[in-house]
Amino acid sequence: MASSMGGMFPGQQPPGSHPPTGPGGPGQPGLLTGPPGNRGANNTLVDELEASFEACFASLVSQDYVNGTDQEEIRTGVDQCIQKFLDVARQTECFFLQKRLQLSVQKPEQVEKEDASELKNELQRKEMLIQKHLTKIHHWQQVLEDINVQHKPTELPQGPLAFLEQASANIPAPMKPN
Repeated sequence: MASSMGGMFPGQQPPGSHPPTGPGGPGQPGLLTGPPGNRGANNTLVDELEASFEACFASLVSQDYVNGTDQEEIRTGVDQCIQKFLDVARQTECFFLQKRLQLSVQKPEQVEKEDASELKNELQRKEMLIQKHLTKIHHWQQVLEDINVQHKPTELPQGPLAFLEQASANIPAPMKPN
């Protein structure tokens, strides 16, 4: 997989490999080098993504915007920075999706291994979640049992008027006027 992403990160191109090319073959711009006037000679998509991300924050904390009084100008500047970041993020996502597609065509067994690994991880996560919920259920069942044991009367009156007798026993006697 690392060799399929050669050139994405500066200085990490595998030895003996050719520089990345565009979909049309050698001589056409690729996703990493981009259109000729758009990126510098050594800039990659990751560098551009990082720069646009930093520009978003810089525009938000810039003294020009803090001291500025024209809210529309501030809004426009921030919107442009955010739009640039989103555009570069989409390009980066497309790059990785293309590499993922290439990998799935060249090594389908690798994709299946990754899918199986993801499913195993998801099962483990769900098993842990089930255990957590079972622990909570056992805790609350114990709390309910403790409450039932504490409030269980030792003698229960029997008979048709037993409930009425028990309720009247809890009513305080009326106070006599002095």
